[in-house]
Order: sequence, then structure tokens, then C-alpha cells
Amino acid sequence: MPTELALLTAPAPAPAPAAPQAAHQLLVLLRMAPPHFRPDQDYGGRYAGDSGRAARRRLAEELARHHGLRLVDDWAMPVLGLDCYVYTYPAGADADALSALLARDPRVEWAQPMQQFQGLQAQASLAFAQPAVQYWRLTELHQRATGRKVTVAVIDSGVDTSHPDLAGQIGHAENFVDASPYAAEAHGTAVAGIIAARGGGAIVGVAPAAHLLALRACWENEGATALCNSFTLAKALHAAILRHARIINLSLAGPADRLLARLLDVALAQGATVVGAADPARPASFPASHPGVLAVARLEDAPVLSGATLLAPGRDIPAPAPGAHWIIVSGNSYATAHVTGMAALLAELQPQAGAGAIRRALIASGGANAGTIDACATIAHAAAACACSCTSKAPPP
Repeated sequence: MPTELALLTAPAPAPAPAAPQAAHQLLVLLRMAPPHFRPDQDYGGRYAGDSGRAARRRLAEELARHHGLRLVDDWAMPVLGLDCYVYTYPAGADADALSALLARDPRVEWAQPMQQFQGLQAQASLAFAQPAVQYWRLTELHQRATGRKVTVAVIDSGVDTSHPDLAGQIGHAENFVDASPYAAEAHGTAVAGIIAARGGGAIVGVAPAAHLLALRACWENEGATALCNSFTLAKALHAAILRHARIINLSLAGPADRLLARLLDVALAQGATVVGAADPARPASFPASHPGVLAVARLEDAPVLSGATLLAPGRDIPAPAPGAHWIIVSGNSYATAHVTGMAALLAELQPQAGAGAIRRALIASGGANAGTIDACATIAHAAAACACSCTSKAPPP
């Protein structure tokens, strides 16, 4: 959706390098030999030790020649036991028909069109409103939990790792979009700051002691909209799984995607809590609609979304921006970041709790107000403490 973010201090930084486009692209998945994968090894998508890798590459090239395709990229995904190959196909060809034809080959696990996803943000007010995080009384909450020792994967556009509010918060940053150097961008920086800005500067995140993985799977166009595709997101999700992220933030939405769904199932089975942005324009948007994913929207979208969606602050939120700047942001992307931070607080207080327990704690906290989160009651219950000194405030209408 065509939107903009309003900078408070200075013009926006130059846009990040151009990113891959999903037009006329297919993904083809080939089965790898499972004995070569060990979950304690960091393959990073490229591993020369697999003796079958060259054979699968030859098969991928053979498929390209036979079907009139061009092989442009590939990535190993050992947590699925698959290699993922990216092909371009001629303009005018039918992507679904090509995928079905390739899938009939017994050597192919499956094939699918490349999907596109985008971050969910909206035009924000220029007025500097009271920080939305104060509705949850963060000062009181942080006396009990700060997200310490909890690893959160932010799968998004690039994060400004040197921003004053984020310096020291990013344990690992990696670019899955292209071969260019890691780039700082607005959407990813704002999402990371809402989750884990360290305080002492302009803002404090919901979980200021969380350990962030900044996994760049999206890029930004001139309007600062974050765009992603099946392949870039799959590579980042795979990395989050290998690095055992406790919480995975997906402030984006798009169509259903088989490859991403398989990776989400692995992450959930591993015990990760996955938080995704719900799109009010498309109630069945993915990944928020995937079973086990916490779907989040801003409070203003409550009338058009189901009761299974969690509601969080998402209007006029101050957030960091690249280059030691700050912006005001609005949208379900940023409501999602709030819930991710809350999940990190719960994970610190209950380190043995699984994703299901965290989900139940958040969903139950709203009481009669379906979907809303009573942050004080949630954290007090997790800490086995009285919530009487901390009462969550209702946001303004």
C-alpha cells in the first residue's frame, strides 16, 4: 500500500540498494540427503561438504534447459532437507501451470510461484503524541522483566545497528536480499526499536534487554514500504531456526506460501513463538493466518478483524529511524512489534514455557475486551506477583 513515514528531525536517508523482484520467478525444491545435515552446524545456506549438492545443481540446470527457464539463485535449507532453486520464466508464461508441470517430475519435491509480501504501515500523524508504549506502563513492567537472555529474530528490512537506541542490541545482522552490504532502512529500524530500544535515549522498547537478530529479508521502495518475497523470507526464517530464536517477528503480510508454511511449522515445533501482522484488508493474509502464529493488529482495526487477533498500540508510535533520527509510525507492523516485545518479557519470566503457553497468556489477558492485552496483569501473573500497583491504561479513542 502506498504510504509514507514522517521524519521528525531530518529528511529520510538515501534508499537502500535495489532488491530482487518476484516478477516471472519460480521456486523449485529438490530433496537433499538428510545424513549431511547436523543442527549444531551453521551451514548458512552454502555448504560444500554435501556430496550430493553438485548432483542437485546439475539436475536444477537440466530442469532449466528442459522447461526453457533460467536458473538465477539457490539456497540450501537443511532444516527442511531441501535445496531451493530460483528460476525466471519467459514473459507471458503461466506460473501456476509451469509449477504444476515441474511438480510432476518425480525428482522435484514441489514447485511454486515466487510470492511477494509487504510491511503493514499507514500514514502517521506529524504531532508527537504520548508514546503508545506508556499504555502498557512499561516502567512498572520493566521492574519485573526486560526480555533478558531472550533471542528475538526481526525478519524485516535492514536495521540501523549503530542507532543510539539500538547500539549493542543487535547480536547478529545478515542480508538475505542480495550480495550488497547490509543496509539500514526505516521499517526494520522502527520495528526493532519498538521491540528492544535500550532506553536512555528518545524511547525505550517493550523488551529493552532482548537479544536481536536483524535478518534483512525485505527492501524498501521510494515510499519506504518494505517489500519481500518467498525466497528472501525463507532464507531468513531458515537462519532464525538455525540460531534458535525464541521469538520471531514478521511485521509483513502476503499470500499463502507453501515453502514459508513448512518453515513456520519447523520453527513452531522447535518452540519458537511467531508473531505476524494481520492485514485488515485481507483477513486471511499470511503468515498471520498460519496455525500457531500470533496474529496482531492495531486497536483501530478491531471492528474488521476476528477475535483471534491480538490488538496492540499501532497509531502514532515514536520509533528510531536510520541515521540517529526518530519518526512517528502507524500500522499493524508496529502493533506486531509491541506483541513481540511482550512475548519476550513472558519468555524471560517463564523460560521453560512453550509457544503455546505464551500465546495463551497473551490471548487471555484481555478479559472481556476481546483481543486487547492487559500488560500489567499478564506480566504480574507470569511473575506470580500482585498486579494491584500496575494498571494498564486504555489508549485514547
